[in-house]
Amino acid sequence: MSRIQDKVMLNPKDVTLLLIDHQSGLFNLVQDLPVADLRRNVTALAKVATLLKIPVITTASVPDGPNGPLIPEIHKFAPHAKYVARQGQINAWDMPDFVQAIEEAKRKTLVIAATLTSVCLAFPSICAVAAGYKVYSVVDASGNWSKMATELTIARIAQAGAVPIDTLAVISELQQTWNRTDAQDFANIYADHMMPDYRLLMESYEKAQSVAAQGRETVMDATPAGKRGMQPAGMSR
Repeated sequence: MSRIQDKVMLNPKDVTLLLIDHQSGLFNLVQDLPVADLRRNVTALAKVATLLKIPVITTASVPDGPNGPLIPEIHKFAPHAKYVARQGQINAWDMPDFVQAIEEAKRKTLVIAATLTSVCLAFPSICAVAAGYKVYSVVDASGNWSKMATELTIARIAQAGAVPIDTLAVISELQQTWNRTDAQDFANIYADHMMPDYRLLMESYEKAQSVAAQGRETVMDATPAGKRGMQPAGMSR
């Protein structure tokens, strides 16, 4: 990265990923996007963090109550993630151990996703900006109780200085280039999570490469052109 890019783009060597309150009970309240999409996006972030060796810090709000446990995909695909228990605090930033874990990572850019968006994402995002961090708030890896609440939250965190962003943009910015040995891993994440139709492009490309290397699998009629053309059904001569 150039010095200009370091100032305005995500640098994977300076990022800590915070995944806050992605809990099965709270997911039942999500109305602003399909829960299946939310779950896929959170999982994609966990996978990318592992791929790029980005520190991950997780926490949950009263997981032994109706809010429920963290979805298992997070720690499954980011086994290096550090979980910080809270003592009832709604704002994760109010938990000293949580802030200490962030400080120990020694990185100044925070990518944050949380459920619910207007509370669990907004509160720590605003506090992190005030504490001097560069903050990216991942809206589609967070879930909220209404679309209007999400729109208000985006305006609020942007006014505070955080950057609202989507999962695809985060991953692409962290990836930086296709000229890398793990490019296929990134392609699989896009296809398995945010853009399922991207798999069709990958399959078409792989088939084209196979034909170029091994020849066509379908043997066409070798009759010279002009001797017999294709006729519409029922119009044979």
